[in-house]
Amino acid sequence: MKQDNLGRCILNEQDALELLYKGKSIDNIYAEQKVIDQYNKSVIDNEINLEKLKSIVDIDIETFDQQNQNNWYMPLEYRNMDIIEYVLSKTQNEQQKQRVLQELGMFVERGMENVLKFMVYLVDTMRKNNIVWGVGRGSSVSSYVLYLIGIHKVDSIKFNLDIKEFLR
Repeated sequence: MKQDNLGRCILNEQDALELLYKGKSIDNIYAEQKVIDQYNKSVIDNEINLEKLKSIVDIDIETFDQQNQNNWYMPLEYRNMDIIEYVLSKTQNEQQKQRVLQELGMFVERGMENVLKFMVYLVDTMRKNNIVWGVGRGSSVSSYVLYLIGIHKVDSIKFNLDIKEFLR
């Protein structure tokens, strides 16, 4: 860890992560300008309302969940995307289109459009940052929509998997 000319510790990204993972306080420790700039950019990019964040610090988990159930912190391009058009554009034939329409109806019925938008954002972010994720497991592999988004690599049409196994 670096120190400035007054002997104060200056954190780089890795130092900050290690302290956070250990649950240590970072009071009176200064971050490198790069870390501060990245944080500020992410706040702006994701339109995070700092006053709102301050107001939720002292609430219980259930209240926090209720207040934030529909707040998906992702860039506006994802929040405003037409997820139905996005997924339909990835189909190549009538069988795929019909499966996607069936699944999307089930997602919409359950109010899960924002979950799908966030999944697109998550996959794009992982690809952009060369983060490896799993091939697929559990009931999620029965969703052809999640396959098209890139959440998993199991073609549920090819393997004749029923979407009802996922969205029951």
